[in-house]
Amino acid sequence: MKLLKVITLHKSEKKLIENAIANSRKAQKELYELHAPKMLSVCRYYVKDLQEAEDVLLSAFFKAFQKLKSFHNDGNFEGWLRRIMVNECMSYHRKKKFHIVSDEIEDLSECSENNIVENYDVAELQLLIDDLPKGYKMVFVLYAIEGYKHQEIAELLQISESTSKSQLFKARKMLQRKLESSKARENGTR
Repeated sequence: MKLLKVITLHKSEKKLIENAIANSRKAQKELYELHAPKMLSVCRYYVKDLQEAEDVLLSAFFKAFQKLKSFHNDGNFEGWLRRIMVNECMSYHRKKKFHIVSDEIEDLSECSENNIVENYDVAELQLLIDDLPKGYKMVFVLYAIEGYKHQEIAELLQISESTSKSQLFKARKMLQRKLESSKARENGTR
């Protein structure tokens, strides 16, 4: 009986992290190449310009490699890295003097939790999200895509929870109008 030799196609992420902590540039490069595409899409949610999103990505990876010792391999590395990306995007907007205007609305009862973005192309949705006012976009992405709670969003953006809820409500309403308008154009009714 002939035994087959097993060839490892992908290095263990745990081993890559250990080597990256030991300042192995090769391991850092492999971690970067493994996670950069997905993390760029995270940055792209928050930063409209692709080149600026890439700058934020690089800055976030630099911080991640500096803080790598704080990751104890007991959790999800991608989730840990994603959090750094989101925080770096927030930092980017703070440096750009990004502010959310607190124009709270009292009645959010119309705000539905239904998914308004079903059956749409990802690229089309990204363009529609990019066209949202910055405050709406930030809250929408943090809540609907990243899964943050309003309390976390409020702390991250230094706004009140009710402002976060208001911005989400308005973002959803605006997206819904844009999606309905887009659908009507496709159907030739507008």
